[in-house]
Amino acid sequence: MGVHDAPAWLLTAFVRSTQEAGATAPVEEVRRRGEELLARWSDPERTFHNLRHLADVLMRVDELAEETHEPDLVRLAAWYHGAVFDAGWKRDAQRRGGEDEHASALLAQQELLALGVPEKRAQRVHDLVATLWRHAPDPADVDCSVLCDADLAMLAAEPQRYKTYVQALRAEYAHVPTEDFLRARLRIVHKLLERPRLFASPLGAGWEEPARQNLAAEEQRLRKELDALLAQPAQA
Repeated sequence: MGVHDAPAWLLTAFVRSTQEAGATAPVEEVRRRGEELLARWSDPERTFHNLRHLADVLMRVDELAEETHEPDLVRLAAWYHGAVFDAGWKRDAQRRGGEDEHASALLAQQELLALGVPEKRAQRVHDLVATLWRHAPDPADVDCSVLCDADLAMLAAEPQRYKTYVQALRAEYAHVPTEDFLRARLRIVHKLLERPRLFASPLGAGWEEPARQNLAAEEQRLRKELDALLAQPAQA
């Protein structure tokens, strides 16, 4: 899905949330900023962290919105949470994904301030985005819990869609050698399964069981693939 194929509601939703957050800039300027964000999410190298993922996260935020204190700030955080992206090997080697949460948080703060969003609210969006780096929200922070849950909701997708998600992730890191990717992904999946809870919000708790089933099945597949790879004779 490219920027020209983006559903019309996406840009409208960005303008509405930005205005609800207190933006004072003319609507044309807000729309231009939204179009720039859509272009970022439309980078062809993004085979998973793309416009479809953005739309999914926004829709999940809407599902959980009744639990939030400031839903439009959560929506803006969703817009910016992967705005800065680099699938390069150096980031993967650091056991981090392509989404640069810290750079995205700074971008959000700078751009929202430029649109006239009050400093306190722009800072709040910054903090929400930055928290996604560890996906360990403060249980008392319901807005952060909703954002984290919306971002992880793909883990609870039906099995076929989950399989498509895993394939898209692999394509996004196609430059990473197979063994390195399998080991890195296995670490991520194992750490997720070790968590006492994957989802922090009350409504998000309903995604817990299907997510764990998907992760457990993926962990088993990854171990089999890695074992088969290691069993192959070394190339002369």
